[in-house]
Amino acid sequence: MDEQQGYKNLKVWQDSMDLAVQVIRLTEKLPHHELNGLSLQIRRSAISVPSNIAEGWGRKRDKEFCHFVDIAYGSLCELETQLELAYRCYNIDSKELLVKCMQVQKILSGLRKKLFADSRA
Repeated sequence: MDEQQGYKNLKVWQDSMDLAVQVIRLTEKLPHHELNGLSLQIRRSAISVPSNIAEGWGRKRDKEFCHFVDIAYGSLCELETQLELAYRCYNIDSKELLVKCMQVQKILSGLRKKLFADSRA
């Protein structure tokens, strides 16, 4: 991990932050009765992705960073499921966000592979 760059310079963190902002804006379109239900869960999942990347980076060890990247990946899968539910239940168009989720997943997958390979070296 390059100490000089910091997690804020990681493309995966930047993209997941953008995704979280877009998701928060989308949840404003959900019915008010979902404020403490699906809306809250969607927000938590979206916020969890960049938060876990940042926390893992802050742990200063590749093995721990890899663990938090795994958690971020799981949160991203959870977010995809919840966006699909928002579409199915409330016809909220989340196609653009689902595409963004796939882009972030690809970057996270690459990072996971690199961290795993580095820990084996």
